[in-house]
Amino acid sequence: MLTATQRDLIKATVPLLETGGEALTKHFYGRMLSESDVARPLFNQVHQATGDQPRALANSVLMYAKHIDRLEALGPLVGQIVNKHVALQILPEHYPIVGHYLLLSIREVLGPDVATDEIIDAWGAAYQALASLLIGAEEAAYEANEKAPGGWRGARSFRVAEKVPESAEITSFHLVPVDGGAVVDFQPGQYIGMKLAIDGEETRRNYSLSRAADGVGYRISVKREAHGKVSNHLHDNVQVGDTLELFAPAGDFTLAASDRPVALISGGVGITPTLPMLEQALASGRDVHFIHCARNGQVHAFREFISEKQKQHPQLRSYTCYSEALPGDAADAEGFLSRELLEQWLPDARGMDAYFLGPKPFMAQVKKLLRDVGVPEAQSRYEFFGPAAALEA
Repeated sequence: MLTATQRDLIKATVPLLETGGEALTKHFYGRMLSESDVARPLFNQVHQATGDQPRALANSVLMYAKHIDRLEALGPLVGQIVNKHVALQILPEHYPIVGHYLLLSIREVLGPDVATDEIIDAWGAAYQALASLLIGAEEAAYEANEKAPGGWRGARSFRVAEKVPESAEITSFHLVPVDGGAVVDFQPGQYIGMKLAIDGEETRRNYSLSRAADGVGYRISVKREAHGKVSNHLHDNVQVGDTLELFAPAGDFTLAASDRPVALISGGVGITPTLPMLEQALASGRDVHFIHCARNGQVHAFREFISEKQKQHPQLRSYTCYSEALPGDAADAEGFLSRELLEQWLPDARGMDAYFLGPKPFMAQVKKLLRDVGVPEAQSRYEFFGPAAALEA
């Protein structure tokens, strides 16, 4: 348990974390992922290369240090971490590995004059307190998934029942359990974890569920990324009849209960979780404004699906915006999403809920635009593909 002295020592390191936290976490990941075969499969190497993962961890460590006296002030951060961990099946035995390399990195980066034995002891106690909090919350989620109808704990084998191209870049994989049993329901907007072996090396990833729950199977829709180890493997090597190991659904980017109109705004492959969210909103009778941005018609997935939904539900209004339109493309607007377009497409912005996701620059712009057109901050929600981070336009 943290003592008052240890809390004071943790808070005293806040200025160091504000200026050098990212250097610390880069060092931490470099040491851990090069030395620990157990930890390596749990982390996306692309997020290491771009700096997203070290930056996200640095922000989380800083927030934890700042609010060491009042962890409730961390708000949704803890829930986001727990959901990501559950989808990747982070277990209690993983925490000592991370703790070892975190304390080692604090010592090595800050140096013995700053990272004294007292500081290391304080951070060790603080890490243990946080680990205990997360382990407890994650175990509750694992237990709930296991006990739910159609639920399970750990990995479960699923067969690829269908593989369907949705655009020039996105392919859907329809997955059913090999054991023939039911599958646990999920909330629209959630994602599922996957464990694969590629070239003899274990890798784990999260993918949004792109179809409403039916109790029979799941669908994920994967974009081929230029340097995506897993996405290219799925597109090129995984075929109908193959098996994949899945973890139970997780995630807190879900529709809040409301009767307000809802705007679902996506860019690129960010459209995938909005599809079951759209079905849920329509089933409840809510007015829906569905806005999708893509480069052009060739990479615009699920256009026909949205068109059919619009025919069936007069309360659905759908808009497309292409940034690099091709000859013959039919979009409602060309270029990038703008305040003028949102004011035209969202006539009652202040009275609606908005959910948006896609590439980080797109999301930063949408966040600013929604604020500019009057959507209250509490009614504007988003989620990242990848490490959580602050959106700055």
